[in-house]
Amino acid sequence: MRLTLGFVVVAALAACAPAIPDSGAGVGFEDYDTYQREKAAREAALAGETLPRPDAISEEPLDATGGATEAPEASEAERIAADAEAALEATGSGTDSGDEPLQASPSNPAPAVVNDVGISRENSFDAVDSERSIEEDAARIARNREQYEVVQPEEVGTRPGDVGPNIVEYALSSKHPVGTQLYSRSAFATEARHVRNCAEYSSPDQAQLDFLRKGGPERDRMALDPDGDGYACDWDPAPFRRALAD
Repeated sequence: MRLTLGFVVVAALAACAPAIPDSGAGVGFEDYDTYQREKAAREAALAGETLPRPDAISEEPLDATGGATEAPEASEAERIAADAEAALEATGSGTDSGDEPLQASPSNPAPAVVNDVGISRENSFDAVDSERSIEEDAARIARNREQYEVVQPEEVGTRPGDVGPNIVEYALSSKHPVGTQLYSRSAFATEARHVRNCAEYSSPDQAQLDFLRKGGPERDRMALDPDGDGYACDWDPAPFRRALAD
């Protein structure tokens, strides 16, 4: 009796045991890929999540709160490029005008000049030939020759006899250097009076000219030449002498 009961229990347990899957079926399913998909779905279900369908995923970017964000603001370079493209389209030279856009490259040849108003084409035989005939060109040359005028040189006018002193002639006629006393001066030719009177002239040349006009170099009423060398207000004849030597 006990032997029969034990056999019944073993048979019942054997009936409850799951069947061993066929090794050729692939882990109890049709194939391994199906098993992996079913496994992922089962794990998501156990975690309380469901996998969304591929077509249900939005391509819009999400912000930190999970909502869709607006398109990012264009950069400075993108705005400049957009403005340039708009300007080209406005002038009819953009990509929408039908013309091929210019590519900035050293290897590209220079674009042909379309609007050449004001540029002379006299050196272009084709351009001249299309504008006038040989007879018209010959008549034009003849007209230019008729208008050609040769200006005859004239003699240089003579200088009047009495025009006052000439500082160039004075510089070339004098031979002594600056600071060499040749003429006597009065005690009233002080340094202070010399500086004050020389300040009235715009340049040493003007001071020397007035000095010669008023009796210099022998006389010096304005204390322009207190050292008696014949040169007023630091005037120097050396540049004129060097010009003659050169």
